[in-house]
Amino acid sequence: MKLGIIGTGMIVNEFLKMIAELPEIQLSAILSTERSVPKAEKLQEEYKIGATFSKTEDFLKSEIDTVYVAVPNHLHYGFAKQALLASKHVICEKPFTLKYDELAELKEIAEEKQLILIEAVTNQYLPNYQKIKEALPEIGQVRLIECNYSQYSSRYDAFRKGEVLPAFNPKFGGGALMDINIYNIHFVLGLFGLPKGVEYYGNIQKGVDTSGILMLDYGPFKAACIGAKDSFTESHATIQGEDGTIIVKSPSSTIIETVLQHKGSEQKISEKSTHHRMYDEFKKFDTVIREKNLAFAAEQLDHSLAVMKVVEEASTKAGLEIG
Repeated sequence: MKLGIIGTGMIVNEFLKMIAELPEIQLSAILSTERSVPKAEKLQEEYKIGATFSKTEDFLKSEIDTVYVAVPNHLHYGFAKQALLASKHVICEKPFTLKYDELAELKEIAEEKQLILIEAVTNQYLPNYQKIKEALPEIGQVRLIECNYSQYSSRYDAFRKGEVLPAFNPKFGGGALMDINIYNIHFVLGLFGLPKGVEYYGNIQKGVDTSGILMLDYGPFKAACIGAKDSFTESHATIQGEDGTIIVKSPSSTIIETVLQHKGSEQKISEKSTHHRMYDEFKKFDTVIREKNLAFAAEQLDHSLAVMKVVEEASTKAGLEIG
């Protein structure tokens, strides 16, 4: 993979710290705004990135074959579309887009041009997520699911003082549902698919949900996805069945420690990883792109579309105007 990175923010810095674990991925280029050129050049030097660009057209004409879109949420759709139209494979950070129709359009372009289009969301590729899938039959009929990912935002104090940064601006895809609760939605839908019903009870301030509870109705069982940027607690997830319970003792984004409980007994089912949390997804992306595994990419796209459908229905019912 000859990778071109779009963005110089926090997630790019985290990705670059991990990439040494994947020498098969060639860092060919990085695209930044004019203002961030010095930052891009510093990253280029530190991580031996092939070239820096500040113009999208020049970046897309370079030797890259794959683009990693790692810019603020509201810019995902535009950059992903440009990259696909330039015949580049696309890895896009979560949330894929702000609207369901935007992602559906990107999917059409990718299919027409026979390109890989895939969402970078950590939990879908973690080995411990697969362990949970394997353990599900052991807990019998599922009855209740609870995922709580609550993390006090470093930008919330500014928000309280009246400064609305992108993390709390719904036009930029900010808010708890799009930013932090999205991991919980991926976690649940990756295991159980689309629910029959969706409700969202958000704590709305200045038109944005600073926290909220998403309720998913699956008929025989219900799921509550809690996301908060205005408060904190120990993040966790539980899947309760008639014969046992699976407990994730960490956020749904990392799935570090997982146990299987039966009446009177508890068994650890997770494995300790020595890799960075982003390692497994990019290891898989490299294989998928190298082998041009369009079937796998299509399957993951269907999952991402289901997530976007839930997000759009939830935000509409809560009266949120995203984008």
